[in-house]
Amino acid sequence: MQPMAAAAPRKSSLVKQDHHLFATRDENALTKQVLATHSEEPLELPVNPLLGLGTTRAQLEAIEDRSPGPTDLLDLLNFVSFTINRVSNEIRYRCSRAGDTHTVTMEVLNLLSNWPWDAKVVLALAAFAINYGEFWLLAQQSTTDFLAKDISLLKKLPEMFGRIDIVKQKFEEVDKLINTLMAVAKCIVDFTMLPPHYITPDTPEMKSATTLIPTATYWTIRSIVACAAQNAGLVGVGHEYLASASESWELSSLTHKIDSIRKHLEQLLLACHHYINEKMHQEAYANLVRLFEIPHIDNHKILKALIFSKDDKPPLIDGQSKEKATLEVLRKKNVLLLISDLGLTTVELSMLEQIYRDCINNKSRAESDYEVVWMPIVESPWTDEKQKKFERLLGMMPWYSVAHPSIIESAVVEYIRQVWKFVKKPLLVVLDPRGKVVNTNAFHMMWIWGNLAHPFTSAREDSLWKEEAWRLELLVDSVEPQVFQWIETGKYICIFGGEDLAWIRSFSRKIVEVAKDAGIELEILYVGKSNPGGKIRKNMAAIVEDKLIHTLEDPTLIWFFWVRLESMWYSKTQRGSTIQNDPIMQETMTMMSLDSGGQGWAVMSKGSTDMLRAKAEIMSNVVDGYEKRWKVNAKEKGFMAAMRKDLEDTHTPEHCNRLILPSSNGTIPEKIVCSECGTAMEKFIMYRCCND
Repeated sequence: MQPMAAAAPRKSSLVKQDHHLFATRDENALTKQVLATHSEEPLELPVNPLLGLGTTRAQLEAIEDRSPGPTDLLDLLNFVSFTINRVSNEIRYRCSRAGDTHTVTMEVLNLLSNWPWDAKVVLALAAFAINYGEFWLLAQQSTTDFLAKDISLLKKLPEMFGRIDIVKQKFEEVDKLINTLMAVAKCIVDFTMLPPHYITPDTPEMKSATTLIPTATYWTIRSIVACAAQNAGLVGVGHEYLASASESWELSSLTHKIDSIRKHLEQLLLACHHYINEKMHQEAYANLVRLFEIPHIDNHKILKALIFSKDDKPPLIDGQSKEKATLEVLRKKNVLLLISDLGLTTVELSMLEQIYRDCINNKSRAESDYEVVWMPIVESPWTDEKQKKFERLLGMMPWYSVAHPSIIESAVVEYIRQVWKFVKKPLLVVLDPRGKVVNTNAFHMMWIWGNLAHPFTSAREDSLWKEEAWRLELLVDSVEPQVFQWIETGKYICIFGGEDLAWIRSFSRKIVEVAKDAGIELEILYVGKSNPGGKIRKNMAAIVEDKLIHTLEDPTLIWFFWVRLESMWYSKTQRGSTIQNDPIMQETMTMMSLDSGGQGWAVMSKGSTDMLRAKAEIMSNVVDGYEKRWKVNAKEKGFMAAMRKDLEDTHTPEHCNRLILPSSNGTIPEKIVCSECGTAMEKFIMYRCCND
């Protein structure tokens, strides 16, 4: 036993001799030494399969498993097995002779001189895995296999495992260091796998990594040598060596050193990935721009560029069946892309759903030949709350939707924002059957004409406007179907709005009394105010209770009444119309100005086109003056003519009109003139949060 007793102190001194080197070695000089061992033309080796074998205790045991594996892995092992065994034997031999850790590390680097840096690290880990794995296999099998038991007796393993508490502590340090080494090795390998098409060696991040990797390789192999030295020191030693804490300190210090290198490498790798992602993003965006500039035989390429699932799963969800669907369901069809964030309101969804259901219920009609696809644009990070909002909206939609917002690539999002001008307000982008964009926002057409606007092109919009004039049907349309019946039966119609309930009740009573006295049939309809809130809902409830006049039954219809007017303004503005050359533009702006004012307003009509309108104060003045000023005239010249004459006589040129324009994804005109006097209006910026 004397040789064994002499061996223990020798192995203990191995660590002690190396402490000063670990603390004081000059890194620059060290890097030069390491680089001097590296061949200028290293061999090529795909090391990922080897790295995947791992070197944790459980994974090390798997390496020793002789079960067949993939052919490429077996071929790889055959190619490198000689080098791995040579390095393994070198480390085992040098550590058994208490060689200096730095010297052993440099000898290993010389053995691996013809291999690239990532291969050096992985091959050294594989070499250590052989020794470490054999050690643990022997320890585990010594209780069941006689040969293993005899060998473990010769190596005094039973004595070592008699102090399992100390052994466990030592191998916990080894495992901790190995895990850190694996992380560093993975980083080094990951650098070699970065796509050269997007990042070159002269990129600053790659330059920094290239400078650091040789040093990282040195410290990785040096740590492997230190682990192997402790492993060798545990064979054939007594309790006095097991009790030593110096080796644990050495491994702990190395773990700290390696972990610092890991953090630096991971930061550089993260920076490289960011750089690559930016390059890929720029390339994808440029490809998307080019794709929309060239003609196609159908819309499939365009749709695949916009909605692409990397895992080849169907990227759509059918709103009717809630089943997954492929892009084939959209091939050669008119496709309306509903683009929004998760703030899409139930009001918007409700009105669009009504129009869409009219489409799917009448598929035989030419104007029903389209599909809608929801593309939600959601900023990172994705949260549980966003998931719930997404699922809630998804459940409300009868049309197609992307299966998840993550399917929409960042380049597509940028294109939607930059080219189609998406900010916050939803868009309805129209693609024809060949994938050509024929309208970057068809919402205004959809709101004004519904499915009659199909195929939602600029030419169709021009055609529809040529058929229109400012009339009551255009103003009200399907918002209140009774209006059409009132027109047909020759009734007088008063449409009015505002939020002052006292004025609403007062004006309603007075105009009803005037109509009764004048002997005319009058129907009165309350349409509230744009962005209807709590006050408008209370007004609607009070009107229903009073049973004197009509009101739109649902706040959604009030919203729709005003959004149609905003859509008319938007459509006309996009077409360059002004109040001087377009009567519809003038009347639309007048209606929006009336709504923007602080008081109410009213429109009186007889038939489809004989209309007059004024603010609450002026209209109340006209109604109040009926008995004294224009009652006689009403009987002689007609009710509308007399009312118009009195309105003109009492109206003064002094006015203060406001126009609150809807937020839009288009461009707000630099100059807007007053619809009453034609003077350029002064521009202010207003932000509003209204939750009444």
